[in-house]
Amino acid sequence: MSENKKKRWVMVIDPRKCIDCKACDVACKRENGVEANGDRDTYRNWITSKGVEGTFPYLKQRFEPSQCQHCDNPPCVKVCPTTASRQTPEGLVEIDYKRCIVCAACILACPYDARYKSAQTKVIDKCTFCSHRIAKGKLPACVDTCPTKVRIFGDLNDPDSEVFRLLARHHYRVLQPEQGTKPSLFYIS
Repeated sequence: MSENKKKRWVMVIDPRKCIDCKACDVACKRENGVEANGDRDTYRNWITSKGVEGTFPYLKQRFEPSQCQHCDNPPCVKVCPTTASRQTPEGLVEIDYKRCIVCAACILACPYDARYKSAQTKVIDKCTFCSHRIAKGKLPACVDTCPTKVRIFGDLNDPDSEVFRLLARHHYRVLQPEQGTKPSLFYIS
């Protein structure tokens, strides 16, 4: 890959592999110091039950992991009055916690319900794709810990990356495409 080409960090999710073990959630909380109180309002990532498919006795429970979509067109960044919400050149949507005035405009603007007011830090929080780990060449904690490899992370602008190859080979979807946010989470169909 050319060194001049900017990176575009994305995550490919294969929900067919998710067993709802919560390893991603636990790893995220531990890595980012998020209080583990079981309240959905304090999750940076979560898993939603999508029901049961098949006929008895051949049934399978379906799950869909989610988190901040790190949109290419992030509505949360546009509404932030203090520029605490911002987008990096690599496409990560971040929060400058020192600038956050907890107005909650970004919470209201996010169609994915990915932001929350942290009772612990008293500011708005969300998934960061573990940007501190990416800076060290590591994977996000949720990706690193998943026993069934539901989540795959990488640079979509690198044709040699696993995310590039997966999206070239598989049908995929994004959540709420009608919102025009251009999410960076791609779900293999």
